Amino acid sequence: MLVGVILLMEIIISGIRFGADGLSMDYYMMTCPFAEAIVKNKVNIALQSDPALAAGLLRMHFHDCFIEGCDASILIDSTKDNKAEKDSPANLSLRGYEFIDDAKEELEKQCPGVVSCADIVAMAARDAVFFAGGPIYDIPNGRKDGRRSKIEDTRNLPPPFFNSSQLITMFRQHGFTVQEMVVLSGAHTLGVARCSSFKFRLNNFDSTHDVDPSLDSDFAKTLSKTCSAGDDAEQPFDMTRNNFDNAYFNALQRKAGVLISDQTLYANPNTRGIVNGYALNPAMFFFDFQRAMVKMSLLDVKEGSKGEVRLNCRKIN
Repeated sequence: MLVGVILLMEIIISGIRFGADGLSMDYYMMTCPFAEAIVKNKVNIALQSDPALAAGLLRMHFHDCFIEGCDASILIDSTKDNKAEKDSPANLSLRGYEFIDDAKEELEKQCPGVVSCADIVAMAARDAVFFAGGPIYDIPNGRKDGRRSKIEDTRNLPPPFFNSSQLITMFRQHGFTVQEMVVLSGAHTLGVARCSSFKFRLNNFDSTHDVDPSLDSDFAKTLSKTCSAGDDAEQPFDMTRNNFDNAYFNALQRKAGVLISDQTLYANPNTRGIVNGYALNPAMFFFDFQRAMVKMSLLDVKEGSKGEVRLNCRKIN
């Protein structure tokens, strides 16, 4: 059934054009026909040696699209005159920059000045999901690279202590429904969180609780043990950190969400039913996730003269 759903989705999406001069499914067909194959092959090879990179590439795409749209602003290095997004505290744990550089270098050899860094980030995230065992989905290409990257803009990234109401508000500002917010949060089926982002749940949580009451007591001990190794110690979001599955939602049902922003999805009656649905039905999670990812990949994209194709992803031309 899942295969049929995916095929139907691909048929629907492949028939969509995104404007005469804008994004399209066959954007590079004439100018760089092997662009997608090059990125996919590089993701495959990279994940074979470092499966944890899947989470990094997916997170990079999200952190890029939520700030200034999907325009590779996350890749720009800071200069003496400008502190860029990547140096924000919210982005210091991001990884995958060297992979994007490597993919860009190969594409520049094959098709100089054609494939944007923004498209590489979007394609790499899609392929990382697939090779980690997640759904197959296609995205249109043609995003141009932005010319702005400022650290102050990263205040628009959802912090790990947000509750579901705050998350709903922030995602709604980007045009996402409550269900899309929950399904995109399911990206945490991949990867880890650092102790610094959840340790406040374990001591003096509020005036009446020492430990966050939404946290399972045994899991709280697990988190405390992780944090005994320091602020940079890592805790997987679920028990299958490198596999794209619905184990994240099962963890929320057990009150074993690592971040406040994770567990709040089950604690809030407005989102609990959605969590239960994805925990019960992985095919539904996969289907809704791929639709939400396609939508996210289209956030505030730069087209035509509104952007450029960077020759070096780390700096503006």
